[in-house]
Amino acid sequence: MPAKPVIAISAGDPAGIGPEITAKALADPSVAASAQFIVFGLPDPARPSTAGPTADGGRASFDAVMRAIEACKRPRGSPGAADAMVTAPVSKEAWHAAGIDLPGHTELLAREFASPDSGMLFVGPSLRVLLATIHVPLTSVPALITRARIASCIDLAHRACLGLGVARPRIAVAGLNPHAGERGLFGREDLDSIAPAIAEARARGLDVSGPWPGDVVFLQAVEGRHDLVIAMYHDQGLIPMKLLDRRRTVNMTAGLTWQGRTVVRTSPAHGTAFDIAGTSTADPASMVEAIRLAVRLAGAS
Repeated sequence: MPAKPVIAISAGDPAGIGPEITAKALADPSVAASAQFIVFGLPDPARPSTAGPTADGGRASFDAVMRAIEACKRPRGSPGAADAMVTAPVSKEAWHAAGIDLPGHTELLAREFASPDSGMLFVGPSLRVLLATIHVPLTSVPALITRARIASCIDLAHRACLGLGVARPRIAVAGLNPHAGERGLFGREDLDSIAPAIAEARARGLDVSGPWPGDVVFLQAVEGRHDLVIAMYHDQGLIPMKLLDRRRTVNMTAGLTWQGRTVVRTSPAHGTAFDIAGTSTADPASMVEAIRLAVRLAGAS
């Protein structure tokens, strides 16, 4: 019988719901039996007495993530090594208060694993959505939608689908502007940057279509026409994802590698929920799904 994978879990901001959903998820017998787990976080007595985005919470959650990263960098099978990592929610405001100048997990992981072409991918029962831009203001998005960036996202989406077991990925690319720009009438990005990147990918044999209007493409995906949608900005992709797949949505970092091997990282697709922390009412469903996906991918990598 093959050995169970080792999963490193960073328990998130200690003032948020991360520790609670981690404990609840690991209390599920089917989850507990699926792997071996290493949990990084503060012991309960050290939990801050008041909820909120504090510098102490930011530093604690950052340190927990860094320890999980180091576990994933260790050679497979060596003491303290992990085959995958699952990260509970952190507060970007708390990280900032602690002097950590990073927008979130995705950017940290890209830096620490030297994987600049990695990306944020959301996986659920209804949709798979890759974000072309992540934690940037909407005013900065148009300048970031370049032919090279979209081409890189298409390649990343194709590889991610293969890793998730989709044998012949059908990738749809959403447009940036209303009606995907109406041939330049409502903005040039769709015509000048997105469409040429799609054409180049198709010439290389990839099954890619678009740019599709943002108000059409997600319905098409739900109906089975696409295996993954590339969204141009954060809320364009996250609103349909969370509306449709809600509690079962998982955030994963696609394209992470370390010394020639794939690094699996997943996370629940929600935040710290400081307002309900400590009430024992947090729903662990997304954390459970994140762990299950990490276990499955770790076994395949």
